[in-house]
Amino acid sequence: MALAIGIVGLPNVGKSTLFNALTKKSVPAENFPFCTIDPSVGVVAVPDERLGVLSRLSETKKTIPAAVEFVDIAGLVKGASTGEGLGNKFLSNIREVDAIAEVIRVFDDPDVVHVNGAVDPLDDIEVINLELILADLQTVTKRLSNMEKEVRGGDKDAIIEQEVLKKVEQALTAGKLANSLDLDEKEVLAIKQLNLLTMKPFLYVLNKKSDGKNIEDDRYQRLMDFFESTNSKWVEVDASVENELKDVSDDDKDEFRREFGVLESGINNLIRKGYELLNLITYFTTGKEETRAWTILRDSTAPVAGMAIHTDFKDKFIRAEIISYDKLVEAGTMATAREKGWARTEGKEYIVQDGDVIEFRI
Repeated sequence: MALAIGIVGLPNVGKSTLFNALTKKSVPAENFPFCTIDPSVGVVAVPDERLGVLSRLSETKKTIPAAVEFVDIAGLVKGASTGEGLGNKFLSNIREVDAIAEVIRVFDDPDVVHVNGAVDPLDDIEVINLELILADLQTVTKRLSNMEKEVRGGDKDAIIEQEVLKKVEQALTAGKLANSLDLDEKEVLAIKQLNLLTMKPFLYVLNKKSDGKNIEDDRYQRLMDFFESTNSKWVEVDASVENELKDVSDDDKDEFRREFGVLESGINNLIRKGYELLNLITYFTTGKEETRAWTILRDSTAPVAGMAIHTDFKDKFIRAEIISYDKLVEAGTMATAREKGWARTEGKEYIVQDGDVIEFRI
């Protein structure tokens, strides 16, 4: 399932450093604005301990994790919605992703230039979000103007779309993201083709420092108040440390983390949060030849889930044998799970759950 998360933010907040740590790909990360011109794309394995357990249980020859795509996008500056800096390119690139990971700097360091001259995380968020809001407002206003003839002609779909767009326009004019609106499924579908930037899900990534330079004054408190009032999703990560550790062996990483004072992987947490942000879950197939984690949208039926393996599975689906990961591990083998009655047969209406181990019958 090719879903992508765009890494966005002001210049010099650590976007490319974070991308390097995420993907182990070498992209420029020098300390000056607009270093990243063309978006870099990396496919990142989703950390999941269950996959290794199943692989050992099945004594499998090949193990394939679930994955999520991250896109490193050029830095945004104030005025991007009117073409300032690399604004038009930035907006075009971000329109192509499915979710936004907005990197926010939460440390003071005179050696790392801030594009606005001072570090204020909430101000950075407001600059970025305002540019996205203004770009969406232009899109919505233009669409409303162009659809007047359809509405006057009594086109029912156009009338529904117009009603939704007016709601969105009102929210954007008030400085709110479109995703803050409580739209139903029909309303979301009506404006889907516009691919509005602020309709995408957001995850704020707080780039901190383990050396004690993190801001802890009223700037940080205002940031936390904003997250609480907007029910925002956020995660902390030390991009610099994670980038330092990207080439260190797994056996040595824990020791290095203790030295840096970073006890858990912010990168792994970010990947998992990004996966959740896209409303994705994982099911597994396992056997001697291959153990694999498959990515599907939450609430997918069994035939739709089967399409992750092959598109024919949806039409040719007959039934699926399913056992939860926990029960399979407890049983030790699929044969024992069947003996205990823990493996069950499900039909076309079954909603696949995260962690299901599935064998499809077609």
